[in-house]
Amino acid sequence: MAPIRFIHTADLHLGSPFTGMAGLGPAQRKRLADTVYQAFDRLIDYAVSEQPDFVLIAGDIYDGEDRALRAQFKFQQGMERLSHAGIPVLISHGNHDHLGGVWSRFELPGNVHVFGEGVTDHTFFVSGSSVTVTGFSYGERHVKEARITDYPMADGRADYHIGMLHGSMDGDSSHAVYAPFRKEQLLSRNYHYWALGHIHLRQILHRDPFIVYPGNIQGRHRNEAGAKGFYDVRLDGPETELEFIRTSEVNFDSLYVSCKGILHMNELIDACKAAAEQYTAEGSAVIGVLHLTELDADSSGLVAELPESALLETIQEALEGDSIEAWISHIVIEDTVTERGVSAIGEKISSTLCGWEPADWKKNLKDLYQHPKASRYLVPLTEEVMEEVKSEAITKIHKAMRAGETGEN
Repeated sequence: MAPIRFIHTADLHLGSPFTGMAGLGPAQRKRLADTVYQAFDRLIDYAVSEQPDFVLIAGDIYDGEDRALRAQFKFQQGMERLSHAGIPVLISHGNHDHLGGVWSRFELPGNVHVFGEGVTDHTFFVSGSSVTVTGFSYGERHVKEARITDYPMADGRADYHIGMLHGSMDGDSSHAVYAPFRKEQLLSRNYHYWALGHIHLRQILHRDPFIVYPGNIQGRHRNEAGAKGFYDVRLDGPETELEFIRTSEVNFDSLYVSCKGILHMNELIDACKAAAEQYTAEGSAVIGVLHLTELDADSSGLVAELPESALLETIQEALEGDSIEAWISHIVIEDTVTERGVSAIGEKISSTLCGWEPADWKKNLKDLYQHPKASRYLVPLTEEVMEEVKSEAITKIHKAMRAGETGEN
């Protein structure tokens, strides 16, 4: 049994829009429009340069079932590059790019194997070892039933057996629950590695064998924070090594600036620039929520009566003047001098919002989305948009409805 090496990626979401970008100007919006494709190019460049034995893409290549024409073209070009490099690719389509969608079909090269609706094995030979990959593609968007029961036990005929599954752990409410599974069900199949997709947070659910979500390759809103990318995986018998490879051109993240001891506005602006420079020095631009922390009496008084919009504009102008690739979308003032707890009614409203299901969002926002004039300015009410609106609303509730400011004792 010789060692093998492969790339595990998922949730490319080519053609995806960005949400929650109200604070950005035209130049920043233009830059953002191409970042998903640039992240995909980084993935392909890495594979061509490093020459892994194969590439696994565990679902959601595209952002929607209509598969934007540009997204399909970019993906087909990437597969052609991998074909010319002699690198096989195995694909299992997910809920966003399911097989039942309507799209302009591009012919993929012969190095690409696409799993069908049924769970099947695909066996091939690389680097002197036989590899069996088991997986399936979504035939429609909503696959609510468990499919793990269709996965066979590893029979030992292949040197390595890998499972591909686009779905979520039973009980995980961070994303819509599709093709649910329990970790014990995956372990019982005795595979050497599980290549998962669907959850955009990079995480390792288990080691020996590894059960892995690589996350998506480019964050698209503030709830997809931090560096994004894929895993370079090496299997050598029972040993597994993972290396995370960053692809994100722009990270959504938080920047924290201590305001302790700051007396003047120029000191505050310099501190914000220093925090942004430190972050971008690692190679990624950032769209950040700026948190002003450790405010004392002097610094609290400095920003207390200042409109957030004026502060945001001034800080952003200072960053652009120094060509720092950081854009501040929001400012959160964590004023420990005057901060009070959230009122009971504020907590109740926040709790209600957290309990809303997609049907509740659609019901409560129906009038707005059906308004003949307002609706044209609204983005589709996707799961990501619901999460972003909820996060923004709770932040504003906590800021506005402090105990003692609502008439409560």
